[in-house]
Amino acid sequence: MSDYKQVNGIALAYMGDAIYEVYIRKHLLDEGMTKPTRLHHRATHYVSAKAQAMLIKKMEEQELLTPEEQEYFRRGRNAKSYTSAKNTSVVTYRISTGFEALFGYLYLSGQTERLDELAAWCIKTVEAEGK
Repeated sequence: MSDYKQVNGIALAYMGDAIYEVYIRKHLLDEGMTKPTRLHHRATHYVSAKAQAMLIKKMEEQELLTPEEQEYFRRGRNAKSYTSAKNTSVVTYRISTGFEALFGYLYLSGQTERLDELAAWCIKTVEAEGK
């Protein structure tokens, strides 16, 4: 997409979901996991709506996000979604949509170093939480 600024929050989240998932899958393969069932089970600890909402909360506590990144998070969080939360509350689902929108924004705007930095921070944080 040539103009990420025009992309709505749900579309950013759609892209960000895929991007974050790739980081997690690569991390798990780098850890030596190869069995599909185990990979999928471990990946859910990183990519679930609850984990993503926890990560955003910690990012806010540590003031990790720039004002522009916060704006793209809010764009995703506040976007009108026509799908519903499956295994979590609506609030948690919306926060996780904002998390994914942040990753979508960073990817579409070409900020790969920042993506690498945040993804590494997320992986470290989830592991520290014992998730």
